[in-house]
Order: sequence, then structure tokens, then C-alpha cells
Amino acid sequence: MHHLSEQEQIRRNKLVELEKAGVQPYPSELFDVTFYAQEILDNYHPELNNFQEVSLAGRLMSVRVKGKASFAELQDASGRIQLYINRDEICPGEDKELYNTVFKKLIDLGDFVGVKGHVFKTMVGETSIHVKELTFLSKSLRPLPVVKETVDEQGNKTTYDAFTDPEQRYRQRYVDLVVNPHVREAFIKRTQLVQAMRNYLNDKGYLEVETPILQPLYGGASARPFKTHHNTLDMTLYLRIANELYLKRLIVGGFDGVYEFSKDFRNEGMSRFHNPEFTQMELYVAYKDYYWMMDLVEEMVERVALQLHGKTEVQVGDNLINFQRPWQRFTMFEAIQHFSGVDISEMDEAALRETAKTLHVPLDPSMGKAKIIDELFGELCEGKLIQPTFITDYPVEMSPLAKKHRSKPGMVERFEAICNGKEICNAFSELNDPIDQRMRFEEQLELAKRGDTEAMVLDEDFLRALEYGMPPTAGLGIGIDRLSMIMTNSNSIQDVLFFPQMKPEKLETTKADKDAAGEE
Repeated sequence: MHHLSEQEQIRRNKLVELEKAGVQPYPSELFDVTFYAQEILDNYHPELNNFQEVSLAGRLMSVRVKGKASFAELQDASGRIQLYINRDEICPGEDKELYNTVFKKLIDLGDFVGVKGHVFKTMVGETSIHVKELTFLSKSLRPLPVVKETVDEQGNKTTYDAFTDPEQRYRQRYVDLVVNPHVREAFIKRTQLVQAMRNYLNDKGYLEVETPILQPLYGGASARPFKTHHNTLDMTLYLRIANELYLKRLIVGGFDGVYEFSKDFRNEGMSRFHNPEFTQMELYVAYKDYYWMMDLVEEMVERVALQLHGKTEVQVGDNLINFQRPWQRFTMFEAIQHFSGVDISEMDEAALRETAKTLHVPLDPSMGKAKIIDELFGELCEGKLIQPTFITDYPVEMSPLAKKHRSKPGMVERFEAICNGKEICNAFSELNDPIDQRMRFEEQLELAKRGDTEAMVLDEDFLRALEYGMPPTAGLGIGIDRLSMIMTNSNSIQDVLFFPQMKPEKLETTKADKDAAGEE
């Protein structure tokens, strides 16, 4: 049980006083909003005498009472605007209780009010609302963290009570959005990014679809799943780690191009690049290959940058990243050779282990050849690829769902786009040979026996679908959270997720709580 602070108790007492004064603290009637604060600030001109009847609603963020008149600040979804409130205008009759009692004594910062009036400019030139009617809309029972600034004689500013602790901000995003309104910009841009991609794909004639999140077999990626149980069917189900195998079934079924913005779930570590649930856009197009898909990715991401920023250049931390086509391209082996000086293309597992040792790349005994190459690339190259770069042609063992390379034995037709030192997308010429696919799944089962917890499982129904015939197909997965981080210059994945996964909250237990629980 949460014990009330003095401030919270005072607010609850005011709740009772409001009701006694005949004011509903949580009224039911709608309040008709006709304008937003920012709209008025951008468009009011005294010489035009516009905005002579306005109605706004929002939170009170500051109040300065000057006897019979007061100034306040109202924050709505668009921004903040000043209010001028005169006692005799909002209380035209004898009864001045609305101003003297309700406004001056019972309304707190954070409360919601509705105001009606006209717009004017104050003596100091600030666009404000001259309030004619004030309506109480909702009582806030917890005080917002109010940021205070003091300035010393040397002009140094000190800020108190700023709501800046990341863990608190992610846990209480609702407070973060109120007191740090700039935070919403990243989320608006994220939505615009998704809309830009959706419009691009729809213009190409591809169909947006939905596939199951609860799956009897997880597949389409290498990751550990979350597991749940369906009571009626008495069976284990998994939250999807990818939607690849279902989208490919739709290509078998005769669709030429399908895509899905999917929530995927992977039961693995958390970091500023990983959240256990994340958003991916997967796209599959029949009769295309991975070269064609590289061109599509360049064009689509370039368009996203232009729509969000009006240019192809995006500032990310200290780096100015340019998404203008064409992007740099390396094969995986070329990249490793470029950054380490070592050509590993002909090495077997033993030689790769030796090379990793020489280059100080730590390995795990369970790692097969493919995992070792992946580790070498991750340690030696990935972090150095800042400008968008395609890494192509991966060893076959690393990509159980990709088609064997048309001219390079032992390789597959796969690319990843790396940007700002992190992978943002993964794509293949899709494997559509059911016999080869079965062998690859069986090799994954062997890796699982060696202790690889992320190896893929064998999906008989997917193999059956392939046996009916899948046309040559190009497939793509783009991480929306990672791309959003880059496009909004966010340092952490938690900054582009409204409600990131958090460890359980440690609620402070007071002595009173312990006494109530009978603890020593």
C-alpha cells in the first residue's frame, strides 16, 4: 500500500472541499475544444483581431495570483499558452467563490481545466488567453515534479527537481511526457517513419497482412522464445520471434508481395539496443532477389530520411549520417579483411579459432564455424561501420533460410545493412528448395544438441508448404526501433519505446508499512 505524502493528503482534502463547493472534481460532460495552444501562438495577429472566441483545455503548469487577477500557464497536447484570469469576469455576479475559493485555494498545478475567452497580447507582448469562463475538468492527486531554476550572482543557473533520471522517465512515461514535452518529438517522428514506409510499400502495390503472434513452433530467426500455455488445447505455444515462415506461406499461396509491421519477442538480454519485445517490418516479394532488395532498402530509407528531416543527412550523436543512395557495399569476408588485414575466406573451424585468439576475439566452445565468423565480424567490423553499408554474402551455416549463392560455394545470398555501428536490416534471396531447407533445419538440430540455445526448430508444416512450390522470392526484415533511434538521434532503444520493459520496481517500504505488516 502506498503511503500518502503530505502533499498528496492535502490534494485529497481539496477534493472533498471541491465537492462541498459544488464543483465536480471529475465531471462527465464533454468540453468542446476549438483550438490548440500552438495554433494560436503561430497564427494570432492583433491587427487581424482573430481568435476572438476560443475554447482550450489542458493542465495548469504555473499560477501567479495578483489579487483580483491572475496569470497562469495552460499546457495542452500542442504546447503551452498564458492565461489571464480576472475575478470579476469569471464570476460576473455577487458570488466570487469560483475565483476566491476554487481557483485560488483548491486548484493545484497539474489539474485539468477548460477555458473560454479571446486572445490578446499583454503589455510585454506575450500572446495570452483572456479567460471569460473557467471549467474544472480533473483533479490531479499527485504533484508533478516541478522544475525550479535559481540564478546566483555570477549568473550560473541551478536546476532543481528536473525529471531526468532515465529509469524514472521510462517507468513513468506519462509524467515524462508532461514535464519534458520535447520527448514526444521522437515518438511523433517514429510514427511518421512507419507511415512513410507503409506509404512507400503500398504505392508499390504490396499487401499489408497480419500473421499469428502465438505460434505452435517458433521460427524465422535464431533466438530464444517466450513460452506460454493454451489451456483449452492443452498445448505449449510460443510468442513469435519472427513472422518470416508465415509470410512465405502466403507467397506459396499466390500473393506476389506481402509485408507486416510485427511485434516480435525474444527471450534474451536487455541493453540500450535490445528490448524483449520489438517491432520489425518484414517484406516478401516474389520473382525478386537480394540485389533487387538492396536497391529497395536504399530507396525506402532515403525516402524516410527526406520525409522526416527534409534532407538525406541525419545527425546521430557525433556522426552526420548520409542516407543518400548508393550505399557502400562489402562482402562479409571483405569487411573482415578490410578492418583486420586477415583473409579468413578459406579457413576451417580450427584456423578460425586460432585467428580469433590472435585478434583477441573471445569465443565460446559451443560455437560452430558460422558463429565464429559472426563473432569476428561483430568484434572487428560492425562498430566501425557508421555510414549506411551493405554487408553481403554470408557463410551458409549462418543463414538456414537463405538461398545458396549462385556463384560462391559455401555462401548464401544474404545482406545486412549496418548503420551507426548496428544492424538495421537483414535480407535474403529466400531458400525455396524444400530438400535443401530440410537439410538446413537438420543441421540446426545438431547445433541445438551442441548447446546452441538459439538454433532453429524443424517446422514440418513450413516444409510441406515449400513442397507445394514457392517462386523465387526476396525477403527483408527491418528493425523499426533501431531505425527510429537513428532517425531521432536517440541514444537508447528505451527512448523510442513509450513503455520499455523494466525490472520490477522497488517500492520504498516506510517504517509505518513495516509496523502495519507486523514486521520488526
